[in-house]
Amino acid sequence: MYEPIRAKSVHSTVDGPNPDFPHRSREEELDIQLAGHLAALLAVTDELRATESSADLDTAAERLAEQVGRLRGGRAPVRAPMSGTRRERSATALHRRAHALAGRALVVAASRADTASAILAAERMDAHAAALE
Repeated sequence: MYEPIRAKSVHSTVDGPNPDFPHRSREEELDIQLAGHLAALLAVTDELRATESSADLDTAAERLAEQVGRLRGGRAPVRAPMSGTRRERSATALHRRAHALAGRALVVAASRADTASAILAAERMDAHAAALE
């Protein structure tokens, strides 16, 4: 009544992983995600530095660049120059954006168990929350 299946299923991975498809471990994926969140936070921090000069923002930018470089295997993050034409955003909007990005970075750093990044993200959250008050 039914004819047996004679060909291999295209949906099964019985043959093992496909060497043509790159596979990453969970840790590698979390590293990539965390580096992305910290790089975005660095970009917003640089925008804030362009609008208001602060030693705290300068230090934070350097620490963020360090962490992004560490997570990317030593490659330094690309940073926008401090001078030049930038669209004007309010400092409040930038602090809100930075607070949200630091929160995302904190969640990923906690799930990755990266203490240094988690502490940095928490400190940045506190700093941006204080700036919003």
